[in-house]
Amino acid sequence: MARAIWTGVITFGLVSVPVALFTATEDHTVHFHQLQRDTADRVRNRRVNERTGDEVSSRDIVKGYELDEGDYVVVEPDELDSIAPGRSRTVDITDFVDLSDIEPVYFDRTYYVAPRGEEYGKVYELLRAALADTGKAGIATVVMRNKQYLTALRAEADHLVMQTLHWADEVRDPARELPGLPAERAGRGKELDMAVRLIDAMSGPWEPERYHDTYRDRVRELVRDKAAGREIATAQEPPRATDVVDLMALLESSLDQAGGTGGEGRAGQRGEDAGRAKKPGRGTGRTAERGKGGSPGHGRGERPRGGREGAEGKDELHRLTKAELYRRATEQAVPGRSQMTREELIDALTGPERRRRGRGRARSAA
Repeated sequence: MARAIWTGVITFGLVSVPVALFTATEDHTVHFHQLQRDTADRVRNRRVNERTGDEVSSRDIVKGYELDEGDYVVVEPDELDSIAPGRSRTVDITDFVDLSDIEPVYFDRTYYVAPRGEEYGKVYELLRAALADTGKAGIATVVMRNKQYLTALRAEADHLVMQTLHWADEVRDPARELPGLPAERAGRGKELDMAVRLIDAMSGPWEPERYHDTYRDRVRELVRDKAAGREIATAQEPPRATDVVDLMALLESSLDQAGGTGGEGRAGQRGEDAGRAKKPGRGTGRTAERGKGGSPGHGRGERPRGGREGAEGKDELHRLTKAELYRRATEQAVPGRSQMTREELIDALTGPERRRRGRGRARSAA
């Protein structure tokens, strides 16, 4: 059973309930010792005088607040102890606020709150149920481990949770801290609609057990492999930043991968592509899905699925947008297409290998 890190009383109005706090999370980080290279000798940290290099005993260490370079105000440990707030025995709720009004950036550590005996269960449950019904959080301050915390008490399905909060002056203003933020908000358009559809297609219930610390797993695997004398596998390079020119094509491909073009979405996409195919030189290669065995060369945009980009020639492909070229490259499974320029896509779609593949597909269709 977990050990309580704090005990005291929660009060709201004239009602009080004795409680205990328990740490809600645990650290599974892989920890290493520091060793001197080519030895098994541990490296230790020592407190040394930076001027003399001599080691300093802890009893001879005081705290100094730097006013200016090299100019300190010295504070003795007992002076800090004399002004430190005593360890709180009471969590006195002063306000109740809508839990949804607390921005996530304010949340810090999480603690489970339990009644300190069965005889206090009724009052404990009364507070939990009231917070759950109202969607409120109780705001209070508490002193733990010689530090004062702002806290929010909130309800879960069958227990209470206390979360320490950052003080307002600890939260940075993103408008001042973040360079390069867009000056304008995204307006309605195809790109935003496609992004919303992609989010819908990838949406699902929150299931935290589905997610794992893969880096920690790889660190442990690294240690095991090195201990066994096996070869170490290197990680893949991160993906390149998305080119704005590629954005629509990448959104469409992402939506296809996420299965977000089923049903009405798929029908809507076909209808949109059909409209584009009727324009001279703007064929997308999707009209053949609705055709009756149409043969290549019977009009732009009327080609069998899989296409014959080599037969159409570069002139035909030059009339297409990069998004349309990327879509064809996706249909043809052109490797490395997400990193290609418009000209590289045209070259890849008209290369000898693509022409042979197109002829092979045409013969199969025949």
